[in-house]
Amino acid sequence: MKLKCIAVDDEPLALDLVCKYIEQTSFLELVGKFSSAIEALGFINQNEVQLIFMDIQMPDLSGMELARVLDGKKDSDKTRIIFATAYHQFAIEGYKVDALDYLLKPYSYEDFLNAATKAYNYFDRQQRTLLEAKNPEEKEPDYIFLKVEYQLVKIILSDISHVEAYKDYVKVHLLSKSSPLLSLTSLKNMEELLPTNKFMRVHRSYIVALDHIDSVSKNVINVNGNQITVSDNYKDAFLEFMSRWMN
Repeated sequence: MKLKCIAVDDEPLALDLVCKYIEQTSFLELVGKFSSAIEALGFINQNEVQLIFMDIQMPDLSGMELARVLDGKKDSDKTRIIFATAYHQFAIEGYKVDALDYLLKPYSYEDFLNAATKAYNYFDRQQRTLLEAKNPEEKEPDYIFLKVEYQLVKIILSDISHVEAYKDYVKVHLLSKSSPLLSLTSLKNMEELLPTNKFMRVHRSYIVALDHIDSVSKNVINVNGNQITVSDNYKDAFLEFMSRWMN
């Protein structure tokens, strides 16, 4: 899946940079670039656009005003916005119009890719939901995509033994690899991505694959040779799962 994107910024250098970043990202497709939000709105009304990378402060029509116009459309969920601005005070206002993310200038390609990956996962979940609604008996996807270094990597769910928080990253431990994959995301985001019937958060720093639990001793889980403690905050949910497992 490729996301159809446009870039909107009245600063030529900033516009060129975001276009460069879009073009070097394999799952994005640049379908238009504009120095005016009014021009961008005309294009959006006539063409399919899934993702907009947009500045906020622009003459005539600001990025925030364009976002409000799009938010009022019936199919507003089909076009999402990632703001890019030099002014951090717009962050809260940006989230009020349901922006997917907020890039503070100057931003690196890594920052850009992190925001773009969030957008990819949003549209991937949306696509899965639509498919499930049309075909309720269709099997759920058995994979997720994660940003690893500077690319999206497809990870088979059944290959994951557990996920571990590590500073600003997560370590995804796989049965097929001796070393974990390191992804710039949060454990909370992983919790949202992983199906709840297959994975459970048992600690502020750990999510475990339920199918790969080898044994449980008091509040310690053994998963693929690793011992993980169930913390007090997650103990009740885990004990409920264990009671179903034992019946």
